[in-house]
Amino acid sequence: MTTTEQALKERLQSDMKQAMRAKDKARLGAIRLILAAVKQREVDERIELDNGQIVAVLDKMVKQRRDAMGQYESAGREDLAAQERYEISVIQDYLPASLSEEELERLIADAISETNASSPRDMGKVMGILKPKVQGRCDLGDVSKNVKFKLTSL
Repeated sequence: MTTTEQALKERLQSDMKQAMRAKDKARLGAIRLILAAVKQREVDERIELDNGQIVAVLDKMVKQRRDAMGQYESAGREDLAAQERYEISVIQDYLPASLSEEELERLIADAISETNASSPRDMGKVMGILKPKVQGRCDLGDVSKNVKFKLTSL
């Protein structure tokens, strides 16, 4: 594994040590959750995750926390919702920068032309090309809706 692939995991471990030294319990807890999720996936699949796979884990963690936050808010548990919000903010520090609307539109158009997609049946091909490019940089559900709309209107 190259040093660039190892960079995200090393950054997490370094930030964990910094949080320990600073006695920042909230940040330390969030970083430990991230490292535990990464380690769990590595153990389950008996592999060492690269940056792309770690980003996928982080993306899933953000989605889980958004779901939990919505449930806590609807149940009137603002204290728990605030904790989820904080964890989301820490996790997002490790995700790549979000895509702008224009960048996303361009990536979708490129993927549609690359696959010669002509109908919603080709959605799997288009998403297969898009997913690695947008993972962690925007909500895949929104991307999927956008692709479906574009393919329907072809």
